[in-house]
Amino acid sequence: MKSSLPSKINIKGEVFSGSGDGTKYTSLPWVKKQMEDKLGFTPHPGTLNLRLSGEHVKLRKLLHEAEGVEILPMEKGYCRGKCLRAYLMDGIACAVVLLAVPGYPEDVLEVLAPINLRERLGLKDGDSVEITVILR
Repeated sequence: MKSSLPSKINIKGEVFSGSGDGTKYTSLPWVKKQMEDKLGFTPHPGTLNLRLSGEHVKLRKLLHEAEGVEILPMEKGYCRGKCLRAYLMDGIACAVVLLAVPGYPEDVLEVLAPINLRERLGLKDGDSVEITVILR
């Protein structure tokens, strides 16, 4: 981790529906176990997908410089990921996950939480969301 990183950053994005791969990934027993052990919560199946634009795409790049928590694959065909603790809007504890997938879009941020964030916050596609990501 670089000492020049701020302790946290705020990133804004627009909610959009993903492909469903987040649900498959977060439902895997070894992913759930590592998240419980390393993040302290069992993830709700799926992720909240945020589409970023402008300066927020640039801010997302800082996430790769932070240390984070590694989620290591236990099965073939899966990639490793890095999670960073975060807080969504009204202080809901969550995490962002950065997947080590070649060509993964730089304007997408996936959010994990122990609850269904769409339901809890009444979110729909197109809604604007702000997340505070802890970098150190």
